[in-house]
Amino acid sequence: MEYKFEKDKMDLRVLREFCEHEGEKVEYRKGDAFEHEGEPARWLAYVSEGCFKYVTRGFNDGKAHITWFSLGGEFVVDYPTFLYGQPSQATIEAMTPSCVLRVSGQQLERFFNQSIETMRLRAVIAEHILFQFRSRYLELHCATARERYEMLMQRCPGIALHLDLKDLASFLNVTPKTISKIRKDITFGKD
Repeated sequence: MEYKFEKDKMDLRVLREFCEHEGEKVEYRKGDAFEHEGEPARWLAYVSEGCFKYVTRGFNDGKAHITWFSLGGEFVVDYPTFLYGQPSQATIEAMTPSCVLRVSGQQLERFFNQSIETMRLRAVIAEHILFQFRSRYLELHCATARERYEMLMQRCPGIALHLDLKDLASFLNVTPKTISKIRKDITFGKD
């Protein structure tokens, strides 16, 4: 999957190619951490196989909350914290055996500083991530649980095969019972 940004007609092939040429190939087993919440974020990687979930602990209850996914053909990174070596805001964990091509913050900084075009790419990536977060925020506030479930299934076909009901419910900010009801309603054609 190549991300295309309509406004700039720029895609991320150049960043993927950078990871392919300069990145270290690393394999993760299911459950292995790519980054640890609270520790400095160190990596950006192109996911050549597998998928990752972003898990953040609740501020008061310490309960795990699934906040994002990175799938094969996408990039995995806690981007804002990664750029500045700040503590990661999530533990990023492999959901399946996964393979990535990862680069460090220093490598990416050198890449961005190569030209005006690569500096422009840095801005476009930030704008895209801002758009993703805003969309997620609006989904959580404006879409029904079923609409959020259907949007996730459109974006990530087959994701339910890799998540237990509790994790899926966490991402959608509902209870596992609600997910079961949504699935039942979809299966039996109820609206």
